[in-house]
Amino acid sequence: MPSTLIPVQPVIMAGGSGTRLWPLSRAGFPKQFLSLSGDDSLFQQAVRRLAGLSSDDIAARPLLVVGNGEHRFLALEQLRELKQAPASVLLEPVGRNTAPALTLAALAALEGGEDPVLVVTPADQTVADEAGFTATLREAVRVAADGAIVILGITPDRPETGYGYIRAVAAEPGEVAKVRQFVEKPDRATAERYLAEGGYTWNSGIFVLKASVWLAALEAFRPDIASAVRTAWAAREQDGVFVRPGKEAFAAVPSESVDYAVLEKCPGSVFDIRVLPLAAGWNDLGAWDAVWQVGAKDEAGNVTQGDVLLQDARDTLVHATSRLVSVVGLSDVVVVETPDAVLVTDRARSQDVKHIVTQLSACGRGEHTLHRKVHRPWGWYDSIDHGGRFQVKRIMVRPGASLSLQMHHHRAEHWIVVSGTAEVTCGDKTVLLTENQSTYIPLGEVHRLTNPGKLDLELIEVQSGSYLGEDDIVRFQDTYGRTS
Repeated sequence: MPSTLIPVQPVIMAGGSGTRLWPLSRAGFPKQFLSLSGDDSLFQQAVRRLAGLSSDDIAARPLLVVGNGEHRFLALEQLRELKQAPASVLLEPVGRNTAPALTLAALAALEGGEDPVLVVTPADQTVADEAGFTATLREAVRVAADGAIVILGITPDRPETGYGYIRAVAAEPGEVAKVRQFVEKPDRATAERYLAEGGYTWNSGIFVLKASVWLAALEAFRPDIASAVRTAWAAREQDGVFVRPGKEAFAAVPSESVDYAVLEKCPGSVFDIRVLPLAAGWNDLGAWDAVWQVGAKDEAGNVTQGDVLLQDARDTLVHATSRLVSVVGLSDVVVVETPDAVLVTDRARSQDVKHIVTQLSACGRGEHTLHRKVHRPWGWYDSIDHGGRFQVKRIMVRPGASLSLQMHHHRAEHWIVVSGTAEVTCGDKTVLLTENQSTYIPLGEVHRLTNPGKLDLELIEVQSGSYLGEDDIVRFQDTYGRTS
């Protein structure tokens, strides 16, 4: 055993919105929490990949997650499913891109007095060869322990225009190449030239560096971001594993990516920045074309998920969520069906799906924000029907979980238990309901729903009233610290 272990802080950046994977990815349930490749979500896959970092000379700490405050319970539930206890979940009150997010992680990592190597990965990528991935990360850690900034680069196999590129200086045998230049997403002709010339890799967005090195580089190139994040960090509050930087102070932080703020300025500076090739079947699932690329294809190159029938289709992705989807005589298309929205696009244009999300937002529509099935810390609800003065929901409450003690100004509710046991508080009375039993919650009555059993509680809720919006709720007590 070496006399000194290299301390390592794994960090997962989980704050993206995934607009190019609409309609499956929504603002309230973004792509990193979806299962697009395998049984685990992309976030869970990232957690598993970082779990094996420790070795004879590397001591990995418990995971740090940086993400959106709105997704905190999604992250915590998916970590619970993996039986992974994080060191902390750092909650951004507003999105400020990756440079401020990484700065929060660096400040948190330095709290214990050590200066660990940060191993930073996005939460929305796939890797086929996990053993190869781990071996490359360990090599990067050893290089970064001496003060270098190390980026994992992917050798291009096609003229991809959706990725940034890294141009490297030719390295001596046994050395890790230095970065000469970062190149933004090129046009098709430029990408083809890079592929022909060689010496270029895709920027994977995975980087390894000491916490102090990141802060020093940020101070050198963007002192405004460094100062603003330090102010927000000083005003932080902690609630269990959740750490919340000061809301007003963080809102004043300039929004910038890691690449623009620091990495692209490092070549030619005092900071030693290197690129280490990663050959592990990496893919950034940034758009539906990438999902097709990593999917299991039939003899005609089609990738399907769900209840799908194909006739004379080639090189097509069809994802069905809630019903039968049939495709006849189409090639190179993407069809994605959800209960409330359907997307059909040329596979080559899948990067442009984000423009549909922009239109939805501009029109004030909700399909870019939430699915029909909405996940909550206590379970989920699915809005299965609605009309002018009524709405019907299917509700699931996990064992031991409870909704808030609440009241509605504009609607009454009828609850019918389908399975499990419900403990219902209505006014000053509390009753237990089992399968096929029901109750009525009058308009304006303070009430609460709890699952006291060991099995999931499922019920049907029928709302009636003049206004049925989710904002018609007054919370008096809440297990999860929510106020709205």
